[in-house]
Amino acid sequence: MDRIQPVRVLVVGCGHMGKSHAKAYQKLEEFEIVGVVSRTSASREAMFEELGERWPGFDSYETALQELKPDAVSINTFPDTHADYAIKAMKAGAHVFLEKPIAESVAEAEEVVRVSRETGLALTIGYILRVHPSWVEFVNQAQQLGKPLVMRMNLNQQSHGDNWQTHKNIMSSLAPMVDCGVHYVDVMCQMTKSKPIRVSAIQAKLSDEVGERCNYGQMQITFEDGSVGWYEAGWGPMMSTTAYFVKDVVGPKGCVSIAPKKSDGKESDSVDSHTRTESLLVHRGALDENGSFVEPDRYIDLEDEPGHDELCLREQELFLKAIRGEADMNSHVEDALNSLRIVLAAQEAADQGKNIKL
Repeated sequence: MDRIQPVRVLVVGCGHMGKSHAKAYQKLEEFEIVGVVSRTSASREAMFEELGERWPGFDSYETALQELKPDAVSINTFPDTHADYAIKAMKAGAHVFLEKPIAESVAEAEEVVRVSRETGLALTIGYILRVHPSWVEFVNQAQQLGKPLVMRMNLNQQSHGDNWQTHKNIMSSLAPMVDCGVHYVDVMCQMTKSKPIRVSAIQAKLSDEVGERCNYGQMQITFEDGSVGWYEAGWGPMMSTTAYFVKDVVGPKGCVSIAPKKSDGKESDSVDSHTRTESLLVHRGALDENGSFVEPDRYIDLEDEPGHDELCLREQELFLKAIRGEADMNSHVEDALNSLRIVLAAQEAADQGKNIKL
């Protein structure tokens, strides 16, 4: 039997996410990297050295598209390029894997989705928690707690050095509350299966190095079923590592929390620490006639605890299914749009100091 021709993919962006997705393409024989795009040759050389392989390098995305004519494009750049790059790729006939968020605005995101549907090309968004088995179980356990839910989530990062520089670069496009918020708002929507109806938010600028952007923010969301949730994010060398990683859900029947092993919080800017769960702590609130808990608390320790690179591999396996028409991505894309609408409304609420009805 003849070997099926691999999907020829152009990798755009050579930072942490670009490298991780390139490693996935190396491992999957169904993909073949045909080129790499980044702003500097130094970043490309760093990728080549780390991955032990070389590909044609470009500093112009448009030139790479025109010369290579790839089957697919993997976009792992800063958010301000996402919509433009995705649309150009699809208009050139390429399927798109796009790191979150889809775009800087709802209008741009809707245009990306429209072009995908118009061209019939696959569009997969990098919502990494959706392929993480422990986070899938976290959502499942939350759905067993009754309604309404109270969802408390944060991801504060005490970043410095290269990570602080990366954060400052991202903040030229989006605030932390928005950039990372799409993940956790998406999780809240999965848990409640309810329509968000109102958002409010607060924010603060804790550094003179971040331009007009606030590097700390917290949003509050109210859902149609009475559920409420908050998400908090702060970046920078000034951030506290006390309670930097909170993932906790409470309902009438009890609560479930992500309970990582004891740490000193110094890895708060480590990408692996953003996705790991290690264990889920489940508490049932039912009391017996003596006022004692009916069930003891229990930990759910899942054997399948993939690291960041493994999760990126699973994302690319999903992308491959989308390209082959083996996965219906309509709800995936609609959910990505929905979470972006919510976090951008939260940013508007923070900027204007008022509640925003959705």
